[in-house]
Amino acid sequence: MGRPHGLDGSFYAIDASDDLPREGGVVVVRGEARVIERRAGTEEKPILRLDGCSRREDAEALRGEALRAEVGLEEDEYWASDLAGCAVVDGERAIGFVRRMTALPSCEVLEVDRPDGSELLVPLVRDAIRSIDVAARRIDVDLAFLGER
Repeated sequence: MGRPHGLDGSFYAIDASDDLPREGGVVVVRGEARVIERRAGTEEKPILRLDGCSRREDAEALRGEALRAEVGLEEDEYWASDLAGCAVVDGERAIGFVRRMTALPSCEVLEVDRPDGSELLVPLVRDAIRSIDVAARRIDVDLAFLGER
């Protein structure tokens, strides 16, 4: 959430994605679902007002907070932000930590920083990833599939 716009609780959405809901849609802020009561501005620089925000001070209090679209994830789907920072292991062997998830033309990959400073790219495919446990912040990969020892 960006700076307030006007006095009615509206604010600029920063780095809005194409799937930002329209008026009447739902977003999550600080873990709480909020309805978009107003959407104005442009696609590149939308202006929003959420339920519960009726004054400029309300918008200012939420400045800098992330907005998430209220979208249900299917089984085996994850938010990229939920995977960043997860420990990557091969069984009991520590491999490194996820820096970020990146979309490539063929699939998404995890960019894994290793302790020696090198990087490992892990495609998000069943053969490469045994399990993802977001709650435990742990991703188990198959290094042999990735051509590593």
